[in-house]
Amino acid sequence: MSALVTPATILPNRPSLTGRLSDFLWKHPHVLLVILLGPPVLWLGIIYLGSLFALLLQSFFSIDDFSGLINYEFTFATYKQLLSDANFDIIVRTVTMAAVVTIFSALIAFPIAYYAARYAKGKWKAVFYLGIMLPLWSSYLVKIYAWKLILAKEGILTWAFTKLHLLWLLDAWLSLPVIGGNSLSVSYTGTFLVFVYVWMPFMILPIQAALERVPGNLIEASSDLGGTPQQTFRHVLFPLALPGIVAGSIFTFSLTLGDYIIPQIVGSSRLFIGQAVYAQQGTAGNIPLAAAFTVVPIVIMGLYLWMAKRLGAFDAL
Repeated sequence: MSALVTPATILPNRPSLTGRLSDFLWKHPHVLLVILLGPPVLWLGIIYLGSLFALLLQSFFSIDDFSGLINYEFTFATYKQLLSDANFDIIVRTVTMAAVVTIFSALIAFPIAYYAARYAKGKWKAVFYLGIMLPLWSSYLVKIYAWKLILAKEGILTWAFTKLHLLWLLDAWLSLPVIGGNSLSVSYTGTFLVFVYVWMPFMILPIQAALERVPGNLIEASSDLGGTPQQTFRHVLFPLALPGIVAGSIFTFSLTLGDYIIPQIVGSSRLFIGQAVYAQQGTAGNIPLAAAFTVVPIVIMGLYLWMAKRLGAFDAL
């Protein structure tokens, strides 16, 4: 019986060009795979990876201080300039802000994600997703300028502190060195608040997805065995939710690390990496130094992604 089943029986040859082409692709699926994946792979390899390679290459050039022209000779002078006190300060400032934003985003997002994963059912879960996703549907610039007005000295936040007779507390906070300023809209505190607000959904959703994968009987078993809520959280819930936390931190950390619009609109005059790249490439015309600055987030995120993979974070994406 099996001898009667031939390729011609399953798929008879068709005389038309499209029919013969379809028959050929059916008999040779690897050719079809190459045709489908070829264009995006070429785009990724030539446009994306090619531009990254060109960027990396330019960071090994230097700029002539006298003429302002690029010197196309291989040198580490630009990286030496990158590690000068002023430029290294920018790197430390940006990485510190990204780390603090990531930590506080995780602390705020965890209870929200836990409630959504364990208690929100039916329409309330839909309301949860709507509430989390709704800020992402509005304009990025509109949100930032709205926060600029909220945090301004004449904004609603200052008005609320005044009405609650807590203006002295706000003034005391703004008088603190480094994090303070004339108002929240021109301080690191304001920059931090806007970063946390804008990137919070990217932290909540991976944690919520990771918590939904935690079997409820594990938490019940911990309670039945005499575990306190603190012990259950430390030894059961947190280790299983950790991949989701790390997955969310990939988004919040990387997005904060490379953003230049939020510090440009809300914050002090001290530069972040994104602003430094924009200034060196656009205003100063120092393309090699701008390229060297962009290499810093690439290296940092490469190491961060390697550690995240070891923690199983990609399983929660």
